[in-house]
Amino acid sequence: MLDYERLDAYQCALQFAALCFKILEELPRGHSELSDQLRRAVISVPLNIAEGAGKPAEKDRRRFNAIARGSAMECGAVLDLLRLQRLVEPGVGAEAKTLCTRCVSMLSKMAR
Repeated sequence: MLDYERLDAYQCALQFAALCFKILEELPRGHSELSDQLRRAVISVPLNIAEGAGKPAEKDRRRFNAIARGSAMECGAVLDLLRLQRLVEPGVGAEAKTLCTRCVSMLSKMAR
């Protein structure tokens, strides 16, 4: 097991990504801009956590965790837009926002 795989934030990010991938699969055609944005942002979260965990300097780890946090917040905004357009089921959207908020909270602490 690699170091980053033991991090709760990484595991949360994977759980969040899995749910977002399900949301993306169910989006109707014609919303590629939001789909692409969510896909890129949700992929960025665990990747930046992993990259930061591999850095020897604490300052670098915090910077990558801050980037991951920003990507998670971007996901939250995309989920809000999907909800406004009624493109995601309310229960699924709420679950995704809860996971997103949990990731952001953990990453906020890690970025300090």
